[in-house]
Amino acid sequence: MQYQGINNWDGMLDPLDDTLRHEILRYGQFVDAAYRSFDFDMSSPTYAMSRYPKRKLLSRSGVQKSGYKITKNLRATCGIRLPKWIDKVPWKLSLCSWIGYVAVCQDKEEIARLGRRDVVISLRGTSTCLEWLENARAALTSLPADMGGKGGEAMVEKGFLSLYLSKTPKTPSLREMVREEVKRIIQSYGDEPLSVTITGHSLGAALAILSAYDIANTVKNAPMVTVVSFGGPRVGNESFRRRLEQSGTKILRIVNSDDVITKVPGFVARNGDVAGDGVAHLGRLPGWLHRRMEDLQWVYADVGQELRLSSRESPHLKNFDLATCHDLKTYLLLVNDFVSSTCPYGSKSKHYPAQAWL
Repeated sequence: MQYQGINNWDGMLDPLDDTLRHEILRYGQFVDAAYRSFDFDMSSPTYAMSRYPKRKLLSRSGVQKSGYKITKNLRATCGIRLPKWIDKVPWKLSLCSWIGYVAVCQDKEEIARLGRRDVVISLRGTSTCLEWLENARAALTSLPADMGGKGGEAMVEKGFLSLYLSKTPKTPSLREMVREEVKRIIQSYGDEPLSVTITGHSLGAALAILSAYDIANTVKNAPMVTVVSFGGPRVGNESFRRRLEQSGTKILRIVNSDDVITKVPGFVARNGDVAGDGVAHLGRLPGWLHRRMEDLQWVYADVGQELRLSSRESPHLKNFDLATCHDLKTYLLLVNDFVSSTCPYGSKSKHYPAQAWL
């Protein structure tokens, strides 16, 4: 459970514990499988759906002998009201898109190694036009009452919450699918030790945090919930961060210092200061200005523990741009080679060759 963050990974991140490195890369493979399985081809009849059936998805997307079985496909729905003329545009727009899956560990040896039966929820990043539109809705909005949004204190990014809660008459919301599947799994395995690990990249990282918060606060007898996120944007305000901590949810954010997505949306406020990137402060602001920024719903808070990496320090990334810095494969490469903050990439891991992630 130390590697699931029961003690917030104290002493494991700098230098990076090698077993924890293995676990981060393992969960990263589950996210990579979600990307590989998604049909990006807008001319395809299965556009925005999974290219593979559940029983073959992991093996067909390159995750061999994981010991996990996929039990549920997940979809996210755009909540933006579209004008009627949008049906005439020459490209496809998918209101509901396949965004990931739930998988349960079935391998006895893997269960013994972990000390429990692990449930993985894997979520891909932004891949459709409508998801990009939702991402642009960057102002904070209150959580609904049944997610602890009493008094409007706990607030999250409007677009992320929309993708999590929206549904159609035929398609349940991502929230409903995640909740019901986790409840079903808890009932199926009775008193057996369980853990829920939610992993995602970019938009998937944001939705992973919302899912973790929801499970920990609303699912009866919920097991320990951990998030392992890659390149995630900010999600909520300071009140939301406090509620996450109170729920016992553990979050490990893998952040590339050169990835602009991890520095948006909004600003981060700490002790009356406002920082544009969550690290470098712009100086103490007058109280009235700080309050004004909060009124505008643009003051966010970083959550969980952070493993900070840097593309600029990697010997394997000589030429890189904004897209490369945000790419999941870049994150896996950087995690693979990371040593410590004082000597970030002094030597390669002896267990996980760097070429595997190039």
